[in-house]
Amino acid sequence: MATSAQTELFELLDISGDDAAECSTLLATPPSAAVLQAMAAMQERLGTFPLDSIQASDASETDWIEALLRFAPAVHSYHEDLGISPMVSAASLGDVGLQLRINRRVHGVFGLDTWSWLTHHMAGNLFRLGRLQFHLVRNSESTDQHHGSAWELGVHIPEDGGLSPALVDASFAEARGFFSRHFPDKRVATATCDSWMLDPYLVERLPDSNIASFARRFTLDRCTDAPTDAVYFTFRQRGLQGLDKLPRETSLQRVVLERIDDGGTWQLGHGHLAL
Repeated sequence: MATSAQTELFELLDISGDDAAECSTLLATPPSAAVLQAMAAMQERLGTFPLDSIQASDASETDWIEALLRFAPAVHSYHEDLGISPMVSAASLGDVGLQLRINRRVHGVFGLDTWSWLTHHMAGNLFRLGRLQFHLVRNSESTDQHHGSAWELGVHIPEDGGLSPALVDASFAEARGFFSRHFPDKRVATATCDSWMLDPYLVERLPDSNIASFARRFTLDRCTDAPTDAVYFTFRQRGLQGLDKLPRETSLQRVVLERIDDGGTWQLGHGHLAL
C-alpha cells in the first residue's frame, strides 16, 4: 500500500491503478547504486537546458522508473523556485503517468520504454501548457538562420487530446506569456517541431483535418525518413510487423497503412514558426 508521501507523488505524476502499485513496490526499499547513479545524472542536468535526452546508461528500465520517481520532487521544487504554478508543474510532470499507461498498451506490462524521453522533463525545461508541450533550448544550427535569438521552443504533441485550432492557439498564447515571465533572460522568437504529423503527404491526403491545420502553421525546412513513427503514434505498435491486422476504421488509420501498402515511407517533417 502506498504511503501518504507516495500518494502525493503519484498524484503529481498522474500515476494510478496497477502502475501506482508497481511504483509503490519500487519505492519500498532503498535505492540501488544504479538508481542513485541515474538520479545523479539527472541532477547534473537540472536547470541546464539540455537539448538531448539521456541515452546510454548502465541502469535498467526499472532502475530508470525508480530514479524518475525519486527525482521528480526535486524538479517540482525547482519549478516552484522559478515561480511556476503547481498546476503547470503537475501537468508537465504528469507525462510520467501517461507514458506508463502507454507502455501497458504497447507491451501489456508495467514498464517505461520511453524513460529516455522523460529525462527531458527532469531537466526542468519542458512544460505542458494547455494542449502542447514546449521544450526551451538553445536554438539549433539548422534554424538559426530564421531568427536572431539564441533560444527556441521545441513543440511536442502529447497523445491525450485533439488538435483543434482553438486549443492549439490557446496553447501557443499561453507559451508566449509563460516563457517571457519565467525565463525573461531567454528571449524566444521561434518554435520548432519535428513530427510525422508535418509530413506533407499527410497534409495532402487529409487536408481538412486538425492535423493538417496544425502542420500548416509551420514552415517546412526538411524531411527525413522515419518508417515506423506514423505506425507507432497512430496504433501504439513498435515496428512494421502484422500491419494487415491493424484496424482501418478511421481516415487517419487508412492513410497511414495505405501509404505503406503502396511502398511509401513515412517521414518526419522538421519545421519552424515565428511566435
